[in-house]
Amino acid sequence: MSRSRFDLLKRLLPALMLAAVGVVCAHASEADINLPDLKSAAFNVFGNSISGMTLMYIGLIVCVLGGAYGLFQYAQTKSLPVHEAMRNVSGLIYETCKTYLQQQGKFLMILWVLIAICIYYYFGILEKKSMSQIIMILGCSVFGILGSYGVAWFGIKINTQANSRTAFSAFRANPLATLNIPLRSGMSVGLLLVCIELLFMIAILSFLPKELVGPCFIGFAIGESLGASALRICGGIFTKIADIGSDLMKIVFKLPEDDPKNPGVIADCTGDNAGDSVGPTADGFETYGVTGVALVTFLAVSLAVSPVLCAQLIIWIFAMRALMIVTSLVSYYINQVLSNMLFSGKKDFDFEQPLTHLVWVTSAVSILATFGASYLLLGNLEIKDPTLLASGYAKVAGSLWWVLSVIISCGTVAGAVIPEFTKVFTSTNSRHVQEVVNASRQGGSSLNILSGLVAGNFSAFWKGGCIMVLMLISFLVTVSNPSLTGMLPPHFAFAAPIFAFGLVAFGFLSMGPVTIAVDSYGPVTDNAQSVYELSQVDAIPTLKEDIQKDFGFAPDTETAKYLLEKGDGAGNTFKATAKPVLIGTAVVGATTMIFGIIMLLINTYGGNVVMAKLSLVAPPILFGLLIGGAIIYWFTGASIQAVVTGAYQAVVYIKENIKLDSSKASVKDSKEVVKICTQYAQRGMWNIFIVIFCMALALPFFDPFFFIGYLISIAFFGLFQAIFMANAGGAWDNAKKIVEVYLRAKNTDLH
Repeated sequence: MSRSRFDLLKRLLPALMLAAVGVVCAHASEADINLPDLKSAAFNVFGNSISGMTLMYIGLIVCVLGGAYGLFQYAQTKSLPVHEAMRNVSGLIYETCKTYLQQQGKFLMILWVLIAICIYYYFGILEKKSMSQIIMILGCSVFGILGSYGVAWFGIKINTQANSRTAFSAFRANPLATLNIPLRSGMSVGLLLVCIELLFMIAILSFLPKELVGPCFIGFAIGESLGASALRICGGIFTKIADIGSDLMKIVFKLPEDDPKNPGVIADCTGDNAGDSVGPTADGFETYGVTGVALVTFLAVSLAVSPVLCAQLIIWIFAMRALMIVTSLVSYYINQVLSNMLFSGKKDFDFEQPLTHLVWVTSAVSILATFGASYLLLGNLEIKDPTLLASGYAKVAGSLWWVLSVIISCGTVAGAVIPEFTKVFTSTNSRHVQEVVNASRQGGSSLNILSGLVAGNFSAFWKGGCIMVLMLISFLVTVSNPSLTGMLPPHFAFAAPIFAFGLVAFGFLSMGPVTIAVDSYGPVTDNAQSVYELSQVDAIPTLKEDIQKDFGFAPDTETAKYLLEKGDGAGNTFKATAKPVLIGTAVVGATTMIFGIIMLLINTYGGNVVMAKLSLVAPPILFGLLIGGAIIYWFTGASIQAVVTGAYQAVVYIKENIKLDSSKASVKDSKEVVKICTQYAQRGMWNIFIVIFCMALALPFFDPFFFIGYLISIAFFGLFQAIFMANAGGAWDNAKKIVEVYLRAKNTDLH
């Protein structure tokens, strides 16, 4: 009960910091930031002056076109051929997913009311803003929620279209064609997600009054964090309730893997989408936005005395984000050509290879684009701010473009390297996964559990080390070159590496569409296998004749099953590879946001006072570190408790209502199991939300430095707990897949 849920721990951090707006200090919050006039920014490109706002408008156009491309891919996926029986099963899965999302929508409305009260109190009572301004801030928080919710809904819609098309495509015994369908659907989700997110943020920066940009950014970030937290945590709990309930019934009644008479099977398919489609898409939407807010906040606070350079760097960030939409799409098509060259016509190959190639191609193209675009925009940077001219910064500003490019590239490389580390512990080719299989064969469930825990623990060590090394490189580049430290006022010079860490997180996200694409590949392939079994097409006497007549080819059922099993194995691996990227992004980006809070406190109380209180031996910091670590383990326990309680209720219902003499799925019983899973997932989420929300509001009142220690602690404890659980679960998943695909030992004691 690990992979789909415990990576949610990192969701706590942005939600906590944003929920705590206004209580860290009544006069020091991200909402108080004063952004520079972006119209003052201009760039010298090939000897021509280009307005910063022109680049922002181009970014808007890129977002619209990218979003339209995502919708076009949906239409293409829907038009693919599919057998009627498979379409009916995927339709049933979508209906149950829709029921789940509708319940989640109602739940989010309740949570938003609580957040809206806090927003009104802070901006209306403490900040004395007008009602029209408060409504605008509240509206941005609603857009944040709707963005997370809408992208998650789109992901469900296209994934449930793609799963039946993937299952049908396997009949052709063409592995590359079978692989391309879920990858294309994932790419459409990734593009739409990033485009909508960036569209909202550029619109806030470009069209709202300057004094409202900061508060509206905060409102938007609070909304998307709330949506992502609820959808991610509920989705994770839901999928494990359904998974455990379904699996226990297979054992009790000795049923095959995806027997339609088991009402838990449809709920399990719904859970695959709730946990591995809804969750990651909402999660990616939120992570992308909060990292942007952190960087903008940092620049606005640290470069308040240098407004022109501040405006130039803010526009550079958003121009780079828009460019990465283009690079991801270009990389996708380069990978398509490469895959056709390497795998077209082959009857079998490693399904992980094309996905791995896509990640590395995107990383390489993104790095090249980063250096090229940064040189064009910042290579001939003209320093106009009097404070920077007086300090002599113009002499070193010429190297700023490559320093920023190297730092961002550290994150981009991490987006490719971390999946490789993940595969060491979760791939079907991994020695650790093989060890889980061998341990299970020789020592039963006890050694199975221990070997999975070993994989999870080792993975946390190696990935933590990988993130540290890349952050260290960015740190060394920062302190060795005055172009980054020199642009900051002397009392903020200590924070230059923190800005670099935020840019590393930015680099993580430069491959955002592809990261989401390879993650979304997993639930589609998982469902495709289930759709094949639930449709019972093998039992149709005239199947081959019907397909030959209607679609013009003879189906190969045995090869189809094999390809779907292999695709599911690759999906398990890449579901696990995407998670640490999002986890690492949140933690590295959160470091920047935490130091943004520290810088605001320095502005309020003075540097000497704040730095003295930030000492590791200061009691408030130590107390915060302790309670932050403790809350991670409470969160873990609360999540598992919700799964245990919900799974018990699901098992009771299935035992009482299963119809062993039926050959078809009961729609009524399946929907009831989905309802049970949803109810108990929401109860678990509600308990978690109330405790975490109240702590986020209460702790800053004791001491702002106590709260900072708390935030740092949950970032790092949460990082390692999340990686450990995600990869232990991935190892177990693919050990099971080895038994099913390579050992052909389904329904045996080992299985």
